[in-house]
Amino acid sequence: MGSLKEERKTIGWAARDPSGVLSPYTYTLRNTGAEDVLIKVICCGVCHTDIHQIKNDLGMSNYPMVPGHEVVGEVVEVGPEVTKFKVGDCVGVGCLVGSCDNCRPCNAEVEQYCNKKIWSYNDVYTDGKPTQGGFAASMVVHQKFVVKIPEGMSPEQVAPLLCAGVTVFSPLNHFGLTGSGLKGGILGLGGVGHMGVLIAKAMGHHITVISSSDKKKEEAIDVLGADDYLISSDINRMQELADSFDYIIDTVPVHHPLEPSLSLLKLDGKLIILGVINVPLQFVSPLLMLGRKMITGTFIGSMKETQEMLEFCNEKGVRSTIEVVKMDYVNTAMERLEKNDVRYRFVVDVAGSNLQEEE
Repeated sequence: MGSLKEERKTIGWAARDPSGVLSPYTYTLRNTGAEDVLIKVICCGVCHTDIHQIKNDLGMSNYPMVPGHEVVGEVVEVGPEVTKFKVGDCVGVGCLVGSCDNCRPCNAEVEQYCNKKIWSYNDVYTDGKPTQGGFAASMVVHQKFVVKIPEGMSPEQVAPLLCAGVTVFSPLNHFGLTGSGLKGGILGLGGVGHMGVLIAKAMGHHITVISSSDKKKEEAIDVLGADDYLISSDINRMQELADSFDYIIDTVPVHHPLEPSLSLLKLDGKLIILGVINVPLQFVSPLLMLGRKMITGTFIGSMKETQEMLEFCNEKGVRSTIEVVKMDYVNTAMERLEKNDVRYRFVVDVAGSNLQEEE
């Protein structure tokens, strides 16, 4: 690590307390280490997790906190031992910036399950200093936790892929659900759900969006390209489609019954839980036993899967549905996101926001 006088300052937008209000904040970055890259941030997606963190919903927040974990930027400096990147590369940073590098998950290249993983923000790095996220002018990140953005992909479109995209790609990849001809369901059509429709359709799956109302039907079918739309309270259609799905990706982040989804799965079908819910979910065991069905869950994705997902989305032309905003709009964007008033992901134009130091 460099000495304090060698460290550079940057400007981010930080929350100071559980009100979650973000405002300009100046802080120091560590000196670029041997395997580090210095990244000038171009843009950063806004995720529901950012709201939970800045408002201390999980009771583990530390302030000041600069959120943002769907970061796209340009490499402006590399350490002497960096082999994966060069100055000028367009790169991405997701939810993690570190892990122990020697446990079973790390050795298996699934470092997102490392018990000593280091979050992109609201965590402490190996040098003892707090990590800060992508709502900032620049970041220093170890090369292992940086991915190369394929040529031709726009930074704004890529940003949501680094969290929402890989979150749905990872379980499909891990459970061998990538072949064409499968029948899948996407429960919940928010930031993660809309990426689920796009990625699964690009894999050649027949996709049904499952929702509690019909208000997103036109969007799901006409805009995102889903094949069918199922309202979970429609008893006749639920019975008609029983035992017919290979998998259902459940993105709903609030308490809800699991039995309706389980009834839709065929023999050996998988209910994949991706929504973060802090209260117990319930189901009756015969629904599992009589169809050898599985309830499982996965967490974001590995760095390897993230790179594979980007290459896949580039090849298939997968593009997220976004609304680009400037940094001075970010507090309003957070309020709108809490009300689900976005289709389907806010992306902050960091580079074009002319970040200014605090007065």
